[in-house]
Amino acid sequence: MPHPTEQPTEHLTGPRPTEPGRTEPAARPPLFDPYREGEEPDPRFTLANERTFLAWQRTALALTAGGIGIAALTTHTPARQALATVLVLLGIATAVTALRRWSATEHALRVRRPLPRLRAGRFLPFAIAGLALLATALLILPTP
Repeated sequence: MPHPTEQPTEHLTGPRPTEPGRTEPAARPPLFDPYREGEEPDPRFTLANERTFLAWQRTALALTAGGIGIAALTTHTPARQALATVLVLLGIATAVTALRRWSATEHALRVRRPLPRLRAGRFLPFAIAGLALLATALLILPTP
């Protein structure tokens, strides 16, 4: 029996040929039920997808908690209120993106299609860096 890391993964590199009498899967995966079609993938891939989803959720929770913390624990200046609002909104967007990404990846694994591209992952680091710079400026600048 081959070692688990030596198992073939070619089913992840391209579309699976359709069997006679079977229709092609939907182009867009269902948001809340990626299990509707396809076959059970290797559990390692499903569990890795789940771990990634949970990491995105932790990030969303941290962003939301940061926004709530700024709103609750600092003086209420317009800049700090704006920072708090943007952090909470970014947390919400990250949570929704995580759900969409998890669903699309799980669907792709089940129907043996290429994994979806990560679009939001390019935006999130810049958003967090920008918000961190703004938060630093708010800490350094005196409050009116």
